Amino acid sequence: MFGFQSLLNSVLVAVSVASLADASRLGRRDGPNHTGFIHTSTLKTYGQGQNPPSSLTGATISETCKSFAQNALNVPAEQVWWQGATKEGAAVRTGFLRQQWQGVTFSNAVANVAMKGDKVVAFGNSFVDLAAADIAPSVPTVSNQTAIATAEKTLGATRTEAPLGLEYYVKEDGAVALAHIVQVRNREEGSFFEAFVDAHNGELLTAVDFRAAATFRVIPIERQDPEQGGFELLVDPEDPAASPFGWQSDGVETTTDTSGNNVFAFLDTTVGDTTVESSPGVFDFAADLAAEPGSSLDAARVNVFYTVNTIHDITYRYGFTSFNFQLSNEDGSQGVAGDPVLASVQSSQGLNNAQFLTPPDGTAGQMTMFLWDLTNPGRDGSLSNDIIAHEYMHGVTNRMTGGGTGRCLQSLEAGGMGEGWSDVLSMWVAQTSATVADFTLGTFVTGGQNIRSRPYSTDPNVNEFTFSSVLQFSQVHGTHSFPSPPEIGEIWANILFNVYAQMVEAKGFSATAKTDPTGTEGNVVFMQLMLDALSLQPCQPTFITARDAWIQADENRFDGANRCLLFTAFASRGMGPNASENFVDDFTVPADC
Repeated sequence: MFGFQSLLNSVLVAVSVASLADASRLGRRDGPNHTGFIHTSTLKTYGQGQNPPSSLTGATISETCKSFAQNALNVPAEQVWWQGATKEGAAVRTGFLRQQWQGVTFSNAVANVAMKGDKVVAFGNSFVDLAAADIAPSVPTVSNQTAIATAEKTLGATRTEAPLGLEYYVKEDGAVALAHIVQVRNREEGSFFEAFVDAHNGELLTAVDFRAAATFRVIPIERQDPEQGGFELLVDPEDPAASPFGWQSDGVETTTDTSGNNVFAFLDTTVGDTTVESSPGVFDFAADLAAEPGSSLDAARVNVFYTVNTIHDITYRYGFTSFNFQLSNEDGSQGVAGDPVLASVQSSQGLNNAQFLTPPDGTAGQMTMFLWDLTNPGRDGSLSNDIIAHEYMHGVTNRMTGGGTGRCLQSLEAGGMGEGWSDVLSMWVAQTSATVADFTLGTFVTGGQNIRSRPYSTDPNVNEFTFSSVLQFSQVHGTHSFPSPPEIGEIWANILFNVYAQMVEAKGFSATAKTDPTGTEGNVVFMQLMLDALSLQPCQPTFITARDAWIQADENRFDGANRCLLFTAFASRGMGPNASENFVDDFTVPADC
């Protein structure tokens, strides 16, 4: 948050993974030559419901659904395969079935039976008349290896570790082919397909694309707010290396609203109150800055969805791949899944602030974006990218320090440094060139005023803070008082701002740093070391131990190539090798530097 706050219980954080699944998650599949996958289906509804036969009284949902489908379609039991059902306890439960032949299930001949209590209220199906169909033999004559080679070559991707499948597939002409099911993926291009290869002639029948294209009208991440250039319509802004299924898919389901694998962006306290696309694959909503923020709710939710996802992708690229915030870890992330960021937009729980609650890995992080009433009309923090980035970085630092517990930035000094890291990330994403200008924060929501006491600057006449300034803040508050975490954060952030500036001056600037962490430019190296150091530093770090973690991170990743540059930069603000834990400055550098 923009002021230090202990980890609190929150009704929003308490939303369970099961509840997340209840939020709007509408399926959509896009892919090459996919039209054949979808053939004619029907839906029959029954109003208040139809009672199943009395013989099924007390039967399980699978028994009831299978029996209903057999009777409704006049098919034998051996053609109906039970796939599963939605969770128990819901007002309406849906059972899912697939057609099968000689023990092989169909991929696109399926059915769903919805039940309210003991009554069937709806029945959808795309089963086929197997008696009239031209069905391929159930034993393949094309090998698995041939099918894999076909899928990889045709789709330009590599097979994943997912097991191969064998299913029947109904073609557009009604014929039924036997198909090898092969999942292939190209991480660089961001493609992920499920290929259906004919098991008798080796041809690619179709492919399901697990990634959905999307367009968002948002404030580009390098702009702190709409006053720095306004909104733009961005097409597929996700980084496929960090979000391989796109932002609106967890690798299984795809959404059409501001919910996805990394974040759910919703109004106030209702997780399901998201913004639905304005047209298929497009989120194009205008913001009226001359009106009160409530009139631009859709634009706000979309911008938060975009910004949180973008910061997810950037930090993922630089190493936040364990204990991170994701509904699914099918991408290979380490840790416990089921914990995307729950981003409350235009929250009614406060004003003129923002906050991030970071429970342990496996429990959703909670971002709360408030409205600001310091201007007329008021402003929405959800349109201030620097505030959103600041908040998300709290989740990164709390998870990466201490291995996902969320407990290791609780001391006054460590908590204050957390504020500093968050400001630094906001600064880093806003940079567009090697020119490192003074940096202010939150000016959009305040009407032009920096929310920090001083700009971050390399000029001591603009920002004089050094390591020992922690003691000066203590004196301001009185002999027995301590500086506040935001004040500690300002000191730490300004030190790192100077490290950043000296790195960029010495090593240059990469315009592609947000999506390419492999460069040797100063902004790339800085971000790499900042995130590497988070995992190296101890629980409840201090300025000194955090600095030492940076030095060791450089040794680990770059064989110490930047050691003297780092020490010189830290020493410029009093954190040379002899700086002490009691906040005594040292402006020297090691003798070998």
